Amino acid sequence: MTAATTTQEKALTINIDGQYLKAPSGSSILEAAQAAGIHIPTLCHHPRLSVVGSCRVCMVAVEGIKGLVPSCATPIHDGMVVRTDTPEVLAERKMAVELLLSTHPLNCEDCDSNGRCELQSLAVELGVNTPRFPRDKERKPVDERHPFILYDPNKCILCGRCVRACREIAVNDVWAISGRGKSSAISTFFNGSLESVGCLSCGECISVCPTRALTEKPEFSILPSNELKITRTICPWCGVGCTIELHTEGNRVVKVTSPPDAPINKGSLCVKGRYGYQFINHPSRLTRPLVRTRPKGIGAYDEDTWQADFREASWDEALDIVAKRLLEIKDKSGSESLAVISSAKCTNEDNYVMQRFARDVMGNNNIDHCARLCHASTVVGAMAAFGSGAMTVSYTHLTLPTN
Repeated sequence: MTAATTTQEKALTINIDGQYLKAPSGSSILEAAQAAGIHIPTLCHHPRLSVVGSCRVCMVAVEGIKGLVPSCATPIHDGMVVRTDTPEVLAERKMAVELLLSTHPLNCEDCDSNGRCELQSLAVELGVNTPRFPRDKERKPVDERHPFILYDPNKCILCGRCVRACREIAVNDVWAISGRGKSSAISTFFNGSLESVGCLSCGECISVCPTRALTEKPEFSILPSNELKITRTICPWCGVGCTIELHTEGNRVVKVTSPPDAPINKGSLCVKGRYGYQFINHPSRLTRPLVRTRPKGIGAYDEDTWQADFREASWDEALDIVAKRLLEIKDKSGSESLAVISSAKCTNEDNYVMQRFARDVMGNNNIDHCARLCHASTVVGAMAAFGSGAMTVSYTHLTLPTN
């Protein structure tokens, strides 16, 4: 039996809004609908996260089942008949949104999330203007204790995406839903600061938040603009090869994100990849080679006046000086007095050329690499667990238990 035959046998036929379609066995109604291009709105659902079915926005009617069911949590069966647009379904969705808006700020035009809020978009889609339910006017303080991340509990709809993203993607389990009823809130252990409870500052929670209750602080959060250019590239910080998108204004990088379809990281980034881009436009960044004009060790180092000890030079002049000094040291003290250090921020080709330079030009094996220290522990662990210091599968092949 071929793989194609097995797949075909597992395909089930269902009817959604009068349209017959096939979907793999084990799919939810929502997954089958999305694969067929049928729109079912969601809030708590995210394709990279486990299913909770808490927002009740994706409710649908299924023939033979009393009441409505959440499409994200209901598996399909052969011959299933589903309706996504009955008056009862639309009324249920509208009420769910109205209940959320009763505790949500309604100043959309003045909100920095205007145009980027899934709740706002859903309210427009369902025609919700003014909620029927009494407004909860209590306003909670915004948590600004983290250097990058800002949490506004007034915008939070308790969808739990951030909790699941931290637990299932970042595997850190910093966020949780505490309290009961009206007092329910997203919080950390004993409401401590994110840094105090071990937050990795990866921003995974921000990337999945539907209302931007979790967002970057203003210096890291640039509003959408037609003048911003988005360039897809590779993160320069390590050798994993995460795909990033640079948001640039002119020649200045103002924000870094990662697309969900990134082949390696699927939209996830570490703290360096997401927030460590200030060095690109930092005024202290070197753009041309510098040649020392005053002997090293004379005078105290001052971060504001260190430039006085150097002068700018062309690349040709700088390379000539380096080559001359290396030859002088080699002739005087021998080749073993020379060594080079390479970096994981360089390409594999650059590192290869560097070791050839050490062995063929300098005449020794004195070459080291920064990864020997930072990566040594993972090599030992991988050797003990898998028999190899290098992984033989991609990141997407690694799965975690769900319980």
